[in-house]
Amino acid sequence: MGKFMASDNPVQLARPVRYSRLLLGATPVVTLTLALRGREVRLRLKLESFNPCGSIKDRAAESLFDSVKESLDTDVGFIESTSGNLGVALAAIAEAHRVPFTAVIDPRTPRPAIHAMRRFGARIHLVREPDGEGGYLLSRLQAVRAAVEADPRLVWTNQYENPANPLAHERSTGPELAEQIGRDGFVAVPVSTGGTLAGLRAYAARETSWSVVGVDVFGSRALRHESGRRILPGIGSSRASSFISAEDGPTRLVDSIAALSACLWLVERSGIGVGASSGALIVAALDMLAQGEADEVTCVCPDGASNYLDTVYSETWRAREGIDLVLPHAEVLRVDWEDER
Repeated sequence: MGKFMASDNPVQLARPVRYSRLLLGATPVVTLTLALRGREVRLRLKLESFNPCGSIKDRAAESLFDSVKESLDTDVGFIESTSGNLGVALAAIAEAHRVPFTAVIDPRTPRPAIHAMRRFGARIHLVREPDGEGGYLLSRLQAVRAAVEADPRLVWTNQYENPANPLAHERSTGPELAEQIGRDGFVAVPVSTGGTLAGLRAYAARETSWSVVGVDVFGSRALRHESGRRILPGIGSSRASSFISAEDGPTRLVDSIAALSACLWLVERSGIGVGASSGALIVAALDMLAQGEADEVTCVCPDGASNYLDTVYSETWRAREGIDLVLPHAEVLRVDWEDER
């Protein structure tokens, strides 16, 4: 595999500079036909990076904001803990509505996401203390609660417990995906808050025959597994999800190095850049395909490569972390975009 440099610029859609709900959704599905263990199989990727602010969190952000907008003090605004993407989407919505927004972030928050939040006028609160569970989430939540206690007028959208989070995917992501791939098959979804997984499972149970597979990384507590060190932003959690658990449906835990490697494999073989959580989905999907559990798996890819150019896609960062790539043994035979079929 050749060296991947940030300047190679993985495929990304040029995004609007202003938030517009009219542009939300209708994200494409791209199909990779693969040769894997002597079989021809299909890996389908729903690319949520084509949303206005670049991620699936655009959908949740709109739903979360709508759930609290009537109670907002327009002088004080609202607050949220974020690892990056949700903060960008909420900051864009806040700017559009001329309401203050405070993003509570940590040292792992991607620099491009921080720059985007600032461009949209967000106030940034950086938490530096690790939470003892492999990340910073619990420390961020402590900072949010302290801020709300200090000024009760400040509203917390609370992506971790607000039912508006999974509802966004039950009402938006699910129906849209069903129109694109049909109502049968396997759908892989990453876990952090669990909102996307819970929402898609709720929709699938009512409207489809999908098997919706939750994908997490080792070290994450999201599905109540043992906590540990995590190196990938955007997937996993320091606390159990309030929306979903491992007992609610099929789940898979994947190795972070394998997930990272899958991102690099994909961009080299197809020109498509995805984020770390999508790499985890690809690992899980390829395993399902290799084991003969399915001939086709659809991955709901939360974001693109742009937030990960100085981590996942950086040779310098990988060397500093002591990461040895483990590339998938699959050959890409053909790449078909949705509007080409």
